Amino acid sequence: MLNLERLRTLHAVSTTGSVRGAAEALHVTTSAVSQQLARLEREVGQRLLERQGRGIRLTDVGDLLAEHAGRLLQQVELVETDLAGHRGAVAGTLSVAAFATAARGLLPPVLHTLRQRHPDLSARLVELEPGEAIAQLRHADVDIAVVQDWPEEPLTVPAGISSAPVLEDVLDAALPDRHPFAGRSAIPLDELRDEDWVGWPSDELCHGWLEKTLRRNGIDRRIQHTASEHSTQLALVAAGLGVAIIPRLGRGPTPEGVRFVPLLPAPRRRVFALWRDSSTNRPACRAALRALQEAAQR
Repeated sequence: MLNLERLRTLHAVSTTGSVRGAAEALHVTTSAVSQQLARLEREVGQRLLERQGRGIRLTDVGDLLAEHAGRLLQQVELVETDLAGHRGAVAGTLSVAAFATAARGLLPPVLHTLRQRHPDLSARLVELEPGEAIAQLRHADVDIAVVQDWPEEPLTVPAGISSAPVLEDVLDAALPDRHPFAGRSAIPLDELRDEDWVGWPSDELCHGWLEKTLRRNGIDRRIQHTASEHSTQLALVAAGLGVAIIPRLGRGPTPEGVRFVPLLPAPRRRVFALWRDSSTNRPACRAALRALQEAAQR
């Protein structure tokens, strides 16, 4: 009989593309992955992997077995979910991934609510960019992913993943308090066309959104300074080195030297919760989604 954990290992190699990726996804060593694969090959009696340059690739038999393994693992999760639903107990472990501002502005009250209501549930938060959060969700490394998109660039939800809207988040212009527009009640974005800009690093989702938004409004000035943390961006704004667009979600007190001014029209991003279809009926997932909606309303 095929061993489920070895099938899980093969599936992880298939989805991550390498032994090292599988080891990271499964939180084991590369040696442990190699041993599991060698045992699975002996069980099957056929080669499942072959060398490709410095790496490996699955053989045709390996691809076939990995495909079956994915379906089996989904079915196992469905069985576990149905059993948990039958018991009705919100217990066990639950992992939630969220991008930085959601992790700061939304998840703390959610985790507090879960701890107060369900003491037998151990919930943990991991901060991840949406792309990595979705990848870990598909690999079952996390149970819920809180991600973002924009109306101009809708999120593509992978097959086997369900989604629910959580909230819409408005973004405002952050200006130095000495800026001539700092006292305005609102400002069209194109009136900032001559400014230097402070934004996010190029490998972050928000960087691409900011570049496209500026270009769409006829602003060709390049992003002069980049920083992942909004506190760093605002420090640069306060120093008079540029202007920024900052979301309201997770925003702390306004730093000295900065003024927030609403933009016309107001840019909005949408925040979603994602989870695997196979865990829809799991009581812990339902409890977490309910807590997310409640926190968003507050």
